[in-house]
Amino acid sequence: MSPQITPIADTTQDLELTERLIAPDGTRLSNPELERYVADVDAVQLRALHRDMVILRRIDAEGFALQRQGQLGLWAPCQGQEAAQIGTARALDPIDFVFPSYRETGVIYARGAQPGDFVRVWRGEEGAPFDPAQIRMAPLQIIIGAQTLHAVGYAMGIKFEKAPEVAVTYFGDGATSQGDVNEAMVFAASYQAPVVFVCQNNHWAISEPVALQSQYPIAGRAPGFGIPSMRVDGNDVLACMAAMRWALAHARAGKGPAFIEAVTYRMGPHTTSDDPTRYRDPAELEAWRTRDPISRLEAYLRATGEIDDEQIAAAHADADVMAREMRAACLSMVTREPLAVFDGVYAEAHTGISRQRDEYAAYLASFEEA
Repeated sequence: MSPQITPIADTTQDLELTERLIAPDGTRLSNPELERYVADVDAVQLRALHRDMVILRRIDAEGFALQRQGQLGLWAPCQGQEAAQIGTARALDPIDFVFPSYRETGVIYARGAQPGDFVRVWRGEEGAPFDPAQIRMAPLQIIIGAQTLHAVGYAMGIKFEKAPEVAVTYFGDGATSQGDVNEAMVFAASYQAPVVFVCQNNHWAISEPVALQSQYPIAGRAPGFGIPSMRVDGNDVLACMAAMRWALAHARAGKGPAFIEAVTYRMGPHTTSDDPTRYRDPAELEAWRTRDPISRLEAYLRATGEIDDEQIAAAHADADVMAREMRAACLSMVTREPLAVFDGVYAEAHTGISRQRDEYAAYLASFEEA
């Protein structure tokens, strides 16, 4: 599905130029292209998606609070992007492998992460917050866009081994200006690698608006590489699930890569070290509050009589349990001895790592002598 090639005037207009199934006010819309991919999704599954998003927002709020209380060094909020993350992640097959950036808290959650996995890296305890092999997800990537190359390399391996899985990579709108993302798409198209690119266009690459770096829809770039793309309303969880199912089916069928631009909005700061009030118009933020992904699905479910106050309260209660467990895991973490940083770097010890360990030990000892 080709995106509409219309200049982006402002962020509120931008959302109107997307594929969707549920309008911001909760009205169900007709979209034959998307509907066929979610025809099996019933009210039970929609309530589960609602619960997922409620829990994710609570995880995000707890991570923010832990950082402000000095328990985490940094936190990358994802408030407002719940539908883009949960909708796409819940469409994945367990065998698929994900290559995230640093903001995919919802994808981590959907892949089965434990409470401590959300904070371990941000607390500085480990280089990887979870076992990548266990939840089929690579460690968080801080270098902007680098994970797209990793995903394509992995996908090329999938193709050579004729495996049934698909590689999926997530990144933001700012990353599309990086050479790594464009090079990844060149390789993916050239080798017809089974990889799905998911761009969460949250409109702000730190303090730079997307309209400054991309005056036309980002999804319009992918066809130039020979990659089919879909531009979807990133605040519509059902549409995001449909788009991901389309992309996965395309890649799994041996047709090569696919690209999704999920148009959403970062409601909070870029990270907890950022102050968005210095560069963002408060009116823009308020306009996007009316497009909230959780309220949208909730409005649709209420209108169809498929959710009530008790069920909503239960979802929030589950979210509180997750937040308590996450906080408890964070506060109970014991920092390893400094030399433990060398453990597990290689499967077997060798002279190079031993020498570095000795040098670091001498460095640490110098502080004791002083």
